[in-house]
Amino acid sequence: MQTFTSIEALKAFQGKEAGPSDWHLVTQQEVNLFAEATGDRQWIHVDPERARRESPFGGPVAHGFLTLSLLPMLMAQITGFEGVRARVNYGLNRVRFTGPVPVGAKVRVRAVLEHVADEGQGGVKVTWTVTFETEGSARPVCVAESLAKLYF
Repeated sequence: MQTFTSIEALKAFQGKEAGPSDWHLVTQQEVNLFAEATGDRQWIHVDPERARRESPFGGPVAHGFLTLSLLPMLMAQITGFEGVRARVNYGLNRVRFTGPVPVGAKVRVRAVLEHVADEGQGGVKVTWTVTFETEGSARPVCVAESLAKLYF
């Protein structure tokens, strides 16, 4: 866990990697709940038998946005902030789903702090390049540029 206590500490960490996080097991139940919450009930996610028969992935896979939605939980395992008055998600500049996440796979993240920009009044905008990996695969399954604003 990389803990930041000031803007100066964040700036000193630019270009460095935090992580990896713990592994998170992606289950069919998690995929089904995500499908219900979002209305994305495509069979490659929610019909395991059909996915085994017809999918190019050989079985059901997680939604790309489900993978991306794990970002806050997994980032909280590798980054911490002390003395922060407020922390807000500012969005994403770029997201690529570079491989499938099969149901039953374990995913984790690594994150490189790319940039820290002063926002005034004790605030900064931080840009992280976050890479999602699945256990046993050398190729990432998602790469995202994530932005947040922090107020110390």
